[in-house]
Amino acid sequence: MKRKLDFIDQQIITLLQENARMSLKDIASRVYLSSPAASARLDKLEREGYITGFHASINHEMMGYNIKAFITLAVNALLKDEFLDYMNECRNVIECNCITGDYAMLLEVIYPSTEALEEFVAKLQKYGKTQTQIVYSTAVEHRGVMPELEIEKAG
Repeated sequence: MKRKLDFIDQQIITLLQENARMSLKDIASRVYLSSPAASARLDKLEREGYITGFHASINHEMMGYNIKAFITLAVNALLKDEFLDYMNECRNVIECNCITGDYAMLLEVIYPSTEALEEFVAKLQKYGKTQTQIVYSTAVEHRGVMPELEIEKAG
């Protein structure tokens, strides 16, 4: 059973989402704890699964991946396990979600060209019917979840 995060845990999560490279000393000073106390909180948040990792945010276009697309796939149920294995191997798939509706999967992919994207979509055809939307621009980038700050009422 997951525990309810207190205000300090929520602040730590928010700080790390804003800057995962923030030093333990800076985190501790921002939440008004000693470094050992902040470290213990951070370890507990990781152990309990609230924090799953620390990642660099990469500019895909600077890395040569100029095409971002979303692909929906009505995957054949008999091929689902094989499909998921393929998704785990394909580094151009940056997210794969099982969804409701006519299509069973939603993929977010990045490719250097429309030709490379077209080759990938052709390979997906063996798993089922696809529909592809190429992204023109992104109005809101991936962002962290802001913990809902709960303020206990005196009472």
